[in-house]
Amino acid sequence: MKKNKLYIPVLLLALAGSSCTNSLLNMTPDSSLTTNNFYKTSNDMDQAVIGIYSGMQDRKPKDYLLMEMPGDNLYMGTAMPGVNDLDYLTVNAENTAVADFWEKSFYGIGRANAVLENIDRPTDYAAGKKEQFTGEAQFMRALFYFDLVRLFGGVPMVTKTPTINEAKNMPRESADKIYELIIADLKAAIDLLPAPGIRGRASKGAATGLLGKVYVYRKDWANAKIYLEKALRDFGYQLEPSFATLWSLASEDNKEIILAIKYTDGSNGHSLGIDFAPIGGIAGVVGSGNQYAFPSWSLNKKYVAGDSRKASTISDYVVKATSPNDPPAWGPYVKKYATKFTGATSGQDLPVLRLADVVLLYAETLYNSGDKASALIQLNAIRERAFGDASHDYTAADIASPDSFLDILLLERQLELAYENERWPDLVRTGRFMTVMTSEERDYNPATSTTTKVTLSPKATMAVFPVPQRQIDQYAPGVLKQNDGY
Repeated sequence: MKKNKLYIPVLLLALAGSSCTNSLLNMTPDSSLTTNNFYKTSNDMDQAVIGIYSGMQDRKPKDYLLMEMPGDNLYMGTAMPGVNDLDYLTVNAENTAVADFWEKSFYGIGRANAVLENIDRPTDYAAGKKEQFTGEAQFMRALFYFDLVRLFGGVPMVTKTPTINEAKNMPRESADKIYELIIADLKAAIDLLPAPGIRGRASKGAATGLLGKVYVYRKDWANAKIYLEKALRDFGYQLEPSFATLWSLASEDNKEIILAIKYTDGSNGHSLGIDFAPIGGIAGVVGSGNQYAFPSWSLNKKYVAGDSRKASTISDYVVKATSPNDPPAWGPYVKKYATKFTGATSGQDLPVLRLADVVLLYAETLYNSGDKASALIQLNAIRERAFGDASHDYTAADIASPDSFLDILLLERQLELAYENERWPDLVRTGRFMTVMTSEERDYNPATSTTTKVTLSPKATMAVFPVPQRQIDQYAPGVLKQNDGY
């Protein structure tokens, strides 16, 4: 497992438990530590909270497998277990990538619960620290659950460390109940967390922005408007003048980032840049790559001339030639994470929430609240940053109907947030995955100006992924129900 750069190796979030509980929900890491010899001091609790972030750090570099690969931004390159079925929308309950996501998410939830269960034990907190640690644990639990409920629907709702028997007999709660927990945790976090907070750790602004996003998923436009406006107004976040600076190591701690998971070049880094890089590497960046996934032509063709986001998102054409007479070939790679690093892994931070996402969610909220004029202003704020001026602004006529507005909203979210793990959730929550994903243009041949088009057969049941069979098998018979269609 990769280590968070803040992660203290002695901490494995010790809880008394058995391998049975651990394998059921993957929430109790093996450790020689117990609640009796840890969680005694404020420093112990700080380490425990950092351990929650470490769980997200470990999971996040592979989030694209579930949140991008099924959509039309990306398609499979070098084979990885379970990825072919995600790419071709033929996922089943045996899929290892789906199971890994489930288990790592519950692992993080278990770490958050451990903090909350033991928060009252230390007596040496400095002013505000107990509140901060509590808020961070609740924020992170909400974040893990938000990802789970978006991808699986209802899941087991775990708010304390279960016994073996409790874990084996813990059914799924409804999606509505999970959302209630998420909202309650985020509201508590808003009250408890500091503003502005520490880079790489949850803050009042991050909790406010995430809560607004949750309300958008619930189509609760009144509450979404309240919290998104607070996120835009109260914490000093600003859109970066240049899209490119968001992906530069020198400027990754900028005012647009509401929350990012921190990494360090080398032993505490991630391999996302390598995973997307061509087999032959990228000159000046990395010597070789895994080429696990390629940018699709479906996405590439949507960037029009002058859109500055393209250069930071997808590489330009790469001419591969063994002789002067060979035709050029399209050899793109995902460029957002192609930053130079000196060790075995990259230290580029991975954003969880940035202001552009909030602005577009706010545009969606305003439109659905009946304020089309203000929604247009928010859309064009993102558009003008992309083009450097108002020459490509949308007009009222462009968003005259709800369908035309949704077309434009999803386009801007796709172009702005490509490879940031928003595309598949966006397609699902708007119901568009059933029409958009009937086909995908993947490879492109510049010599003949033709594309490789793949026909797909999305099913309505894919609005949620299957509950991992390896989890169902470890529960008491009939307890952990499978999603319909799997």
